[in-house]
Amino acid sequence: MILAVDAGNSRVKWALHDGRVFVRDGWVTLADLAALDAQWAALPAPSSIVIANVAGDEVAGQLRKFSGRWQTLPRWAASTRSQAGVSNRYEEPSQLGVDRWAALIGARSLCSDPCVVVNAGTATTVDALDAQGEFIGGIIIPGFDLMHESLAANTARLSAERGNFTAFPRTTRDAITSGAVQALCGAVERMRSAMLDAGHREPVLVISGGAGELVARHMGRPVRVVDKLVLTGLVRIAMEPQ
Repeated sequence: MILAVDAGNSRVKWALHDGRVFVRDGWVTLADLAALDAQWAALPAPSSIVIANVAGDEVAGQLRKFSGRWQTLPRWAASTRSQAGVSNRYEEPSQLGVDRWAALIGARSLCSDPCVVVNAGTATTVDALDAQGEFIGGIIIPGFDLMHESLAANTARLSAERGNFTAFPRTTRDAITSGAVQALCGAVERMRSAMLDAGHREPVLVISGGAGELVARHMGRPVRVVDKLVLTGLVRIAMEPQ
């Protein structure tokens, strides 16, 4: 059993993998991190634990404490120059967010074609992975909720209240919501076009994250929505020798 843990900017997501499929999963908000201890109390002892943490040292300390119920020491995932069939073209490989790295590894484990790998969470990352498994670069933009919250916080008389998506919005709420969706879809489309312009084959659009379904629904082209993409990558990392 492999316990994969993704400590992100707003939530900690986890899943238990039996070597073939995920068999249990759950999540907690960072504000309610103590609830994770109760969730894990019901789990069988994992043979390995792998953690991707971008939430800081305090969260790392809590995860170390909660996983201490088992005799298995956690493996802390880190971005490297090469791992699990993926190579990293970042100028400083260790500076690539480990959640992005795990998502790239997860995508590569599912698909050998060129990919645009999208993780639509608090922030949205849009990364290019070529047919040889080389991460050639990517972008970070605010996620769907952050776009709404930024407008509400910094623009007079605008609200963070959600509207409906439409091609031609006729209310301010719909204009903000539609604009956020269009911005996310546009970022994915631009990365796809950049890969084609650079001579790569048509990439598979691999999309995950809390707003993944929303982005996929409005892309207007085939998309592969993958639940637990980061966790899938972490499981693949756990299977690699240290």
